[in-house]
Amino acid sequence: MAVAISSAAANGVVPWRAHSALVAVQLFYGGYHVITKVALNIGANQFVFCVFRDLIALSILAPVACFREKRLRLPLDRHFLVTVFFLGLTGIFGNQLLFVLGLSYTNPTYAAAVQPAIPVFTFILALIMGTETLNLRKTEGRAKLGGILVCVSGAILMAIFRGPAVFGSDAIAGEISVDSHFLGLVTGSWQLGVLCLIGNCMCMAIYLAFQAPLLAKNPASISVTAYSYFFGVIFMVVTAFFMTSESADWNVTPTEAFAVCYAGVVASAVNYTLMTWSNKIVGPAMVALYIPLQPVASAFLSSIFLGGPIYLGSILGGLLIIAGLYLVTWASYAEKRTSVVQSHRASTSSEPLIDRVS
Repeated sequence: MAVAISSAAANGVVPWRAHSALVAVQLFYGGYHVITKVALNIGANQFVFCVFRDLIALSILAPVACFREKRLRLPLDRHFLVTVFFLGLTGIFGNQLLFVLGLSYTNPTYAAAVQPAIPVFTFILALIMGTETLNLRKTEGRAKLGGILVCVSGAILMAIFRGPAVFGSDAIAGEISVDSHFLGLVTGSWQLGVLCLIGNCMCMAIYLAFQAPLLAKNPASISVTAYSYFFGVIFMVVTAFFMTSESADWNVTPTEAFAVCYAGVVASAVNYTLMTWSNKIVGPAMVALYIPLQPVASAFLSSIFLGGPIYLGSILGGLLIIAGLYLVTWASYAEKRTSVVQSHRASTSSEPLIDRVS
């Protein structure tokens, strides 16, 4: 029993590293939102921005996966290629492009308000696929469901309730508007932006849910991300080729170049690697549940670097998100601990009596 407990404690260190990594991912995405708002505001083409971002990410992920996971990679088969093809289509191409388009057609506040749909979609898909469990008869199951609802409620509160400025001044507040065109429509087409953001959430949920079973069989998590990016880049380049009519669209200013580099290195290569590794450790529902922290991180970083105020609604919503994350984390840990104890008892009871006496 002592060996089992010490082993469980040793294994418990890894999930907490995954939780720390997921917090860092959302902080990095908060910076990505701030920098991207500035880049789009000065006229960066959405398709070109995504192409350069993904090319930079692939140029980092491919060699790292090649040398670091040379002995971990399994032989390529049809199932693996079809799966990473689908992951590239949804999680890389669809997720990134639809978010940038949705951000352009609406505003950052609304774009952040829609993101809490990702953990809901992901949890439903994970339940259907069997990668997550929910037993409402147990305290852990009720805590998990309650934590998800509390977390999503906190993100929605941030979007619908502003309140007074607690830090900073309202005089310097203001949304960054973006002027762009898509299929001959002006960015004032709010409905198109809403559809893009909903599609963005569904793509990310599908990506996380379908990635988890693949990671359970394939230990090379960076290689899975790199192959997904390879197919995502193909989709992005082909789309940008047909959607950009002027060569000037491919010219980038120094500000846009900085935004593209940050998006490619940090928001893509680093973040997707950390999310893939965390998905293998804590599961897709938990990875998605950290996404509502993005508006919290964005508001915090906007206050520091852009001088924007932090409102009471952001603080209250952030506290709810943290409370919801704690509930789900505790419930997941309690379920795993119960499972370890039950499996240990089952293995002990199945041992021959003479072995147990000796």
